[in-house]
Amino acid sequence: MKNTILLLLGMLSIQLSAQVTFPNNGVEDPRERYYALTGATVFTDYDTKVENATLVIRDGYVVSVVAGGQVPQGAVEVEVKGKVIYPAFIDLYSDYGMPEPKAEGKSPDRKPQMLSNKEGAYSWNEALKPDFEAHAHFNPDAKAAKTLRQIGFGTVAAQRMDGISRGTMTLVGLGDERAHEMIVAEKAGHALAFSKGTSTQSYPNSLMGMIALLRQTYYDAGWYQQQSEEVNLSLEAWNAVQELPQFFAIGDRLEILRAAKLGAEFDKTYIFKGTGDEYQRLDALKNLNTAFILPLDFPDAYDVTDPYDAQQVTLAQLKHWELAPSNPARLANAGIPIAFTADGLEKKTDFLKHLRKAVQYGLDTTAALKALTYTPAELVQATDHLGGLEKGKLANFIVTDGSLFGDGTEIYQTWVKGKAYTHKAITTPQLTGQYELKVGSDTYALEITGTDEQPAAKINTTDSTSVKVKLERADELLTLSFAPDSTGQVRLSGTLNGRNWSGRGQSADGQWVDWRAAFEKPVEADKKDEASEKPAPTPELPEMGDLIYPFTAYGWTERPEPKTYLIQNATVWTNEADGILEGTDVLLRDGKIAAIGQGLKAKGATVIDATGLHLTPGIIDEHSHIAISRGVNESSQASTAEVRIGDVVNSEDVNIYRQLSGGVTTSQLLHGSANPIGGQSAIIKLRWGYTPEEMKFKEAAPFIKFALGENVKQSNWGEDYRIRFPQTRMGVEQVYVDKFTQAVAYGEKVASGAPYRRDLDLETLLEIVNGERFITCHSYRQSEINMLMKVAEQFGFRVNTFTHILEGYKVADKMAAHGAGGSSFSDWWAYKYEVQEAIPYNGALMHEQGVTVAFNSDDAEMARRLNQEAAKAVLFGGVSEEDALKFVTLNPAKLLHLDEYVGSIKAGKHADVVLWSGHPLSMYSRAEKTFIDGTLFFDRTADLEAREDIAAERHRLIQQMLDDKKNGGKTQKVSSQRQYRHYHCDDYEDEAR
Repeated sequence: MKNTILLLLGMLSIQLSAQVTFPNNGVEDPRERYYALTGATVFTDYDTKVENATLVIRDGYVVSVVAGGQVPQGAVEVEVKGKVIYPAFIDLYSDYGMPEPKAEGKSPDRKPQMLSNKEGAYSWNEALKPDFEAHAHFNPDAKAAKTLRQIGFGTVAAQRMDGISRGTMTLVGLGDERAHEMIVAEKAGHALAFSKGTSTQSYPNSLMGMIALLRQTYYDAGWYQQQSEEVNLSLEAWNAVQELPQFFAIGDRLEILRAAKLGAEFDKTYIFKGTGDEYQRLDALKNLNTAFILPLDFPDAYDVTDPYDAQQVTLAQLKHWELAPSNPARLANAGIPIAFTADGLEKKTDFLKHLRKAVQYGLDTTAALKALTYTPAELVQATDHLGGLEKGKLANFIVTDGSLFGDGTEIYQTWVKGKAYTHKAITTPQLTGQYELKVGSDTYALEITGTDEQPAAKINTTDSTSVKVKLERADELLTLSFAPDSTGQVRLSGTLNGRNWSGRGQSADGQWVDWRAAFEKPVEADKKDEASEKPAPTPELPEMGDLIYPFTAYGWTERPEPKTYLIQNATVWTNEADGILEGTDVLLRDGKIAAIGQGLKAKGATVIDATGLHLTPGIIDEHSHIAISRGVNESSQASTAEVRIGDVVNSEDVNIYRQLSGGVTTSQLLHGSANPIGGQSAIIKLRWGYTPEEMKFKEAAPFIKFALGENVKQSNWGEDYRIRFPQTRMGVEQVYVDKFTQAVAYGEKVASGAPYRRDLDLETLLEIVNGERFITCHSYRQSEINMLMKVAEQFGFRVNTFTHILEGYKVADKMAAHGAGGSSFSDWWAYKYEVQEAIPYNGALMHEQGVTVAFNSDDAEMARRLNQEAAKAVLFGGVSEEDALKFVTLNPAKLLHLDEYVGSIKAGKHADVVLWSGHPLSMYSRAEKTFIDGTLFFDRTADLEAREDIAAERHRLIQQMLDDKKNGGKTQKVSSQRQYRHYHCDDYEDEAR
């Protein structure tokens, strides 16, 4: 009878859930969903369970959970003795029931699109879709809902995954009723992402552009509330969603820090949908005081059978495979609120397997259940309805046959709003045993072995042979068929009544007969050896390797910190009036150069014998493109002064470490040269292992990248790029004049005190006019160099630095008179038409005219050899060795307005110094030690040891992957790719997808 009740639950529920606003075609059925589930262990929340409980639900809500409680009058009893009931899971990152994203209109074929194609009074940018309301487009998907219910989910927060602002999310149940009944909360949150989705618009085409667009939108939204000049439905919608929980989907752990920094500017705390690598920057993420939605798509092992394939797998990939399953435990143990999502899994049915793996890797089961139930409900402010099974909450729960986190535990049912969805029958009739089977007047010995779920049946005969029986069961219905001899098939159909079965069928001669089967005794168990009787040992986890910062080769296990160092008996290149000092000591203490002299003493200092070695200031690269994430150019518009390289500093780029090995301590990270007015620079110290914000040079002046020449007028981009202004060198000049004219007018409006719209592009340009921000300009031709100096003088400011400046020797006197510096290549020429008149004497000739000259790299590899680039000034032009070294130390410090802090060895300056094995301009010399702020960030001896450690760690992990494959583990193919992209000035691909 109990099984019959379970079969009827679904049918009754369909009628009981009719919407009150819908007409009823038929006789009204006033019955309600009123059930009492008895005998189970019920978790009323993640940390409270009731044994032998009676769970009473009515009309889709929980009425009570009482140990040994009575079944209320009128309630249908559902016996679930021995089962465990948990609150159903909640997934906060899903596109369930959402329409397929589609682009707004048709974009120009491969050509730039400057404005939105969307019709109506909406935002100028297609990637902003705050007006999209998920609940208005929600349509239940029966197939997807079934899959999610089978793995324990009863509710999801659905969003259309399209755009930087994706609009609102809607909280919905995973039942099979109409959308009206399944929507739990119309607006559960505002969804954002660092991806412009289906937008065909050019802007933004970089991560820094996406951040700038969001920043400007926050300001525009505040302005919009106070103005009456225009109607903008996108800004209206943006303002309307600001009081909702803010959910942000990101691409990696560093993007979390970037988004959090943006949010802090506007007093926003985002809830982050992570990617599973959060453990790699755990300390920094902990300080954000926010929650994370974590995927459980742990990576498969790489197929490293071929040793050459194995070489293509990075250390970071190897270590992530090993450590990724520990990500949930590490965050939970750090006190960070977490929730889980099935997003990212190739097969959603693997969710429970991966969840249990997370528990195996240290996640506490209570924390795991909280992450599945209460925390997601809390994050969408729905704990009144979801997250537990207390009185008054929705009757969303699962029924399992044991602990949710035990291997082999199955989910039998998922209930959504009081309706049962059965995945496996709660009670399975016991079939195995020996039976007397009577078919009409014939009697057979029926034996059933196997399991009740997968039985195997046969008829035993007197001569020790058997006849195979085909047995099929559907709940309480049973069919049997067999051929006792050659006369034909016996075919029987009947019902189960405990261990006795009966029914009707046809004998081998086709006659209709009655039949019954009576249980006689259990099947004799096969004899097993003692070893098979022992319980399988609990598998022990292999010891996991160390977590390193950054999470790549040469990462630190412990963060390097400043110490007191006494460098003795070195040849010191001071770059000061003292010149080069032989046999001199330098004391580094508290991050500064504390003393310079002979015979220095310092209690507790680490003494370094530098006899025969040379000590110089750290090398400064005025023009670099390392350590930048997802785009060096925001190339979509002529002026993108609002974008900031500082928003996208990549602290994990191994080029930082490599350049430390070449003595580089400071770099200016520049926007590319794709537009006349590029983005704001970031000046960093190469503090390897620190976070992006910790790498920034605190005292640095603000800079911006400008550019002249072929790149900015797109003459070398191809025929598809003939839309964006400017297309000529004359047009480039007009861009500058126009934008600075606008900036001056903007400044007048700001100064007037009248209300105004804050424009981050013009605000940045106004800083230039006011002498508060400095230009580094990509340049080649003398005509354009002259032009920009004249434009600057027209608006009352000076161009700080012309970089590349390969025809600087032609206008060096004019540059000196203007006050511009030159940051040049040492000896590059003839690599494109506009540099055909470059000469290697350029640096020396500008230096002779009084221009402050630096040599830069503009290349990740060249930056490791800037000391050799400086030596070329001696070869080409006869510059003195001291002055040549200044080309990569003191002079770039002057150009960057940092010579007060770095660039020379002087007491009180930052302890950014390099100890060389020999003469610093010699191609045979190597940087032995590189210090930044008195911290040893590179040591040649430690580097050699690290190489051995890396090789050993790689070998260990490769062997583990081989073992995993041998034991049946799934593998993925090796794909050769850089961990991070190596950028150049003219890279302008769209990286905002």
